[in-house]
Amino acid sequence: MSWGRSIGARGFIAGMAIAAAACFALAFSHWQSSDPVKFSCYLIAALLASSLKVSLPGIEGTLSVNFLFTLLGILELSLPQTLVIGLASTLAQFYWRPARRLKWVQLVFNLAQVTVSSAVAYGSYKLVVVYLLHAPGPLALLIAAITHFSCNTAAMSTIIGLTEDKPIAKVWTASYLWSFPYYMVGAAAAGLVNFLNQHIGWQSSLLVLPPIYLMYRSYRLYLGKLETEKQHAEQVSSLHLRTIEALALAIEAKDENTGEHLHRVRIYAMEIAKEMGLTEDETEALKAASVLHDIGKLAVPEHIISKPGKLTPEEFDKMKIHPIVGAEILEQVHFPYPVVPIVRAHHEKWDGSGYPNGLAGEAIPIGARILAAVDCLDALASDRQYRRALPLHDAMAKVAEDSGKSFDPQVVAILRRRYIELENMANQQPLEAPVKLSTDIKVERGLAPAAGFAESAETDHNVMAPSRSYAALLSAARQQGQEIIDLSLQAGASLRTEDILSLLAVRLKRLVPHDSLAIYCSQGGALVPEFVSGENFRLFSSLRIPDGEGLSGWVAQNHKPILNGNPSVEPGYLNDPTKYSTLRSALAVPLEGSAKIAAVLALYRADQDAFTAEDLRIVETIASGLGLAIESAADSKGLANAAGAQ
Repeated sequence: MSWGRSIGARGFIAGMAIAAAACFALAFSHWQSSDPVKFSCYLIAALLASSLKVSLPGIEGTLSVNFLFTLLGILELSLPQTLVIGLASTLAQFYWRPARRLKWVQLVFNLAQVTVSSAVAYGSYKLVVVYLLHAPGPLALLIAAITHFSCNTAAMSTIIGLTEDKPIAKVWTASYLWSFPYYMVGAAAAGLVNFLNQHIGWQSSLLVLPPIYLMYRSYRLYLGKLETEKQHAEQVSSLHLRTIEALALAIEAKDENTGEHLHRVRIYAMEIAKEMGLTEDETEALKAASVLHDIGKLAVPEHIISKPGKLTPEEFDKMKIHPIVGAEILEQVHFPYPVVPIVRAHHEKWDGSGYPNGLAGEAIPIGARILAAVDCLDALASDRQYRRALPLHDAMAKVAEDSGKSFDPQVVAILRRRYIELENMANQQPLEAPVKLSTDIKVERGLAPAAGFAESAETDHNVMAPSRSYAALLSAARQQGQEIIDLSLQAGASLRTEDILSLLAVRLKRLVPHDSLAIYCSQGGALVPEFVSGENFRLFSSLRIPDGEGLSGWVAQNHKPILNGNPSVEPGYLNDPTKYSTLRSALAVPLEGSAKIAAVLALYRADQDAFTAEDLRIVETIASGLGLAIESAADSKGLANAAGAQ
């Protein structure tokens, strides 16, 4: 607990200290002690009772039964004597076998609040006795006990709330309200002792020691039960946390961009939730949802998730199911807070144009509204397969443009005001090293699946059927592609890979307009440019693209084409200020070999979305079968080199 953290806490401590000093000054200016022996016995008994203390649930603090002697002092002693008993027993409580060493400011505050609570309780008792009942009685004692309880617990709850940034009422309810019945029992015990004193003598106060011990044991048993329940709740919470971490690991195994993104989204979302005053359940739900909102992507084909280009309508339809699937997965976890509605609604938009249910405005859960804005901001400011990252200021400007359309204006206003601060916070909290999953190992055992191996597979490219307007081009592409294959068969080893690629490039130029062409051949786990022509010749000639990375790497890994992808995502010049390309569209197709990809053919243009579905069909048609020719030429070249080496 940082007692000096809050200005409000400092002011409250100073106020309590001044009030305590005033109480002391008033009390000790009228010191009187009619029976010093009785006072001394009560003081010793209070000091002994102070050792019977228990730890309070949920906070750093202890509670003892010495308040009973404060109530007894109110009934039978003067105000200064009562204050001395309260102060002495408090000091004994803190310094008798302390669990931790108190700071001086903590000690000052505790002594001050005990003094003020005792003085106020003493004053309330005298007011009721003198002005209401005109004689001592149980009602006056009850009011004094309630006043002491209220002042004492309210002061402690306030300082804890101020220093630990917790709701004061919640601290009071969780940590102190349970002790109210014990104050009432203590008041009854004090009343009984007072009654015996009047009829037998004050020595009968020794009879209160066994009830005090019974109260202490009752405290311990009750708090032991609370501690057991707390441990169970922590175990359940820990189970949910481990579930969240395991599910997040599953997402990251599917999408390698997820880990850092989720870390940053969680930090942004938690800070905005705190400023907007979300309840504890809403905050916990948002914390879990910020990690798990994309769990439904486990049901989306991997080639769609990692595609370094625009999605087709069919692919987007598959992508749109992930909020629903994610909600259905998390419904099985039975979270104790509303995670599922946030996950289901995190792609809803403020104007009702989102999915899956078209919710609008405040019908969207507040957690989903926060998550949507921060998720979009971080996504725009991060590199993706299909585009470069935007500068943070530009990303924030784009989010602000959609305020009132896609996003809750209140959330966007907070984000605009604090996004630089939140970015610094995210950078200062390093991401923990994720568990490395064994996704790249080869399992040797297992001969074949139960249904056997497939002999061949057809690739569905989701392209449009040819129309009459380009039937001639399609026919020419088919014919010219076959001519290249026939030529390679006739020439045999004399036709080099470079010759085949050059023939392909010349004929493609007549069929599909493009500004640059690059053909990357597969070598040692990477794609290497084997033939390049057109604009940015030097740029593309210098690239080496690891399998699975960038636009061409994705095509090679997934055996699928890309239409109008972003050329700038190719590894080698992403975010490199020394390399610049004016090209804005890419069309890439895999050239299949006998057992693997032989090459990737990529065409580039300067215009955005410059290629059509017809262009893709033409390129696929002319390139059909050329992968085998390229593979054969490469094998012949390898054999010739080996023979020359001998």
